[in-house]
Amino acid sequence: MSPRKTRKVRPAEPSAPLGQERIEDWPDGDWIVRPVPGAAAAKPYRCPGCDQELYPGVAHVVVWPSHSGVTARRHWHTVCWQRRLQRRPGGR
Repeated sequence: MSPRKTRKVRPAEPSAPLGQERIEDWPDGDWIVRPVPGAAAAKPYRCPGCDQELYPGVAHVVVWPSHSGVTARRHWHTVCWQRRLQRRPGGR
């Protein structure tokens, strides 16, 4: 039996940089918005605006209220976030 070959550990690939955080003032309060480029979107998420899946590789925004913290952040389609106040309550 031959000895096992040692595998070299590959360093993790650096993730794509996220966009610059900004504070947006909306009628329902101040929100911190961070754009996520498609190259940095590695996991699927569910958009709270349309209840559809955000697929890996799709650019979107991460949003959370400025008064709470990053634990309240949600991943939105950019268009869903921009039009969220135009939606019917409970509608899709």
